[in-house]
Amino acid sequence: MARQPIQIIDAPLQGSALFIGGALLALANFIVVLDTTIANVSVPSISGALAVSPTQGTWVITSYAVAEAITVPLTGWLAQRFGTVRVFCLAMAGFALFSALCGFAPSLGVLVAFRVAQGLCGGPMIPLSQSLLLRVFPPEKAPMAIGLWAMTTVVAPVAGPILGGLISDNFHWSWIFFINVPVAGVCAVLAWRTFRSRETPITRRPVDFTGLGLLILWVGSMQIMLDKGKELDWFGSPWIIGLALTAGLGFIAFMIWELTAEDPIVNLRIFRHRGFTVGAVTLSLTFGAYFASIILIPLWLQTSMGYTATWAGYATAGGVLAVVMSPIAAQMVAKVDPRILTSGGILWFAAVTFWRSGFTTSIDFWHIAAPAIVLGIGVPFFFVPTTRIALGAVEPQETASAAGLSNFMRTTAAAFAASISTTYWDTATSTAHANLAGMLNGAQAQIDALVGQGLSADQALRQIDNLVQMQSVMLATDRLFTVTAAIFLLTGMFIWLAPRPRIFGSAPPAH
Repeated sequence: MARQPIQIIDAPLQGSALFIGGALLALANFIVVLDTTIANVSVPSISGALAVSPTQGTWVITSYAVAEAITVPLTGWLAQRFGTVRVFCLAMAGFALFSALCGFAPSLGVLVAFRVAQGLCGGPMIPLSQSLLLRVFPPEKAPMAIGLWAMTTVVAPVAGPILGGLISDNFHWSWIFFINVPVAGVCAVLAWRTFRSRETPITRRPVDFTGLGLLILWVGSMQIMLDKGKELDWFGSPWIIGLALTAGLGFIAFMIWELTAEDPIVNLRIFRHRGFTVGAVTLSLTFGAYFASIILIPLWLQTSMGYTATWAGYATAGGVLAVVMSPIAAQMVAKVDPRILTSGGILWFAAVTFWRSGFTTSIDFWHIAAPAIVLGIGVPFFFVPTTRIALGAVEPQETASAAGLSNFMRTTAAAFAASISTTYWDTATSTAHANLAGMLNGAQAQIDALVGQGLSADQALRQIDNLVQMQSVMLATDRLFTVTAAIFLLTGMFIWLAPRPRIFGSAPPAH
């Protein structure tokens, strides 16, 4: 019997089909975003198992984020060339495959390679899940679709440390990747069965291979430079100098090419819209600073405060209030000037981060967890309206390119912030340790007292040095919180340079 062609349907889903379709897309977006932070608290476990330093272990985080960022601008081309539903389902199947391979990785190099592949598959799933949600929901329920997508996007990074901690402490670290396999596999199959009748038309468009190559060149060079800088003594190393020159020249060449190409992979002309420029920059800087704290706190708790991965995850998480506030933020964004919501959400971030900058080594669990819980109130009020400001400033036919570019900037900023923050933290710790060691008074008397209690001179010296190191890490952590709080203050004011955005029409934004 001849196979019957699939009939293309544009009508939104209704009833139980809408519930199932929305749940599938939300779950798919959730697991992709979850993987940006699920490894955060597991870095010490992974580093120990693979015999590398915790700083090197952060490559597991940054490699995924950079790869994800690189494929986001390709999403529009992939969807037009192969179909939105087909690309989404194949990307999810690839995500499941490379998640499994990550769990079997025998070395850091192999793990990073598979994380790159996992990120390449995960990148298109973020904008496509948003696009498909808006496609299958009726226009009058578009705010609900946006709220559902935003809720999974803001809650997943918070849930990641909890789940990663529980797995690292009770199972082998590889299970932080294995748990993706059944979820992504089932979602890929069910999504194809649910959405294949809503496939988008296929058109043949050329791909800007030169622009893509230049993008990979400058982003990859910059990320490697940031990751390896401290280890190689920064610009005292010819290797770092070469990477810096490659990143700088590659970026300039990329800008020139993309501004003159007929069909660029990244439409930089969108920056002519002031609202988009201000919104995308605000989104990138704020999310980068937010992501830096998500990485820093688990490292500090596990390496200096004696926390297990599980308890570090509990202390970092505060997603309950974010879940509650996400639908509220999605409804308010259509009624209140989004600049007010964005500014208020970011200034809330600043206040909570300044609160954290007063942490001491004697702090208990609840005083660490309380800021994370309170922070959840502000997360949706930053994310949802800022996206609205950026996308509301562009022409309807530019929405796809604008969404891809803003997501690229956000994920790249997160990857860069992870490397910059951990490097700054290590450097500030070393500086504080040297300063504190030079200010010690009565150290010999303390050593003699410890020797009198039965310790050897070496043991007494190590005990004092451990105390100095603990205080040094605390000072460096507080300093980084102060810097990120200052960034939040600046971005909270910067958003007011954007004009008030237009209201989206009934047609949903494209992917």
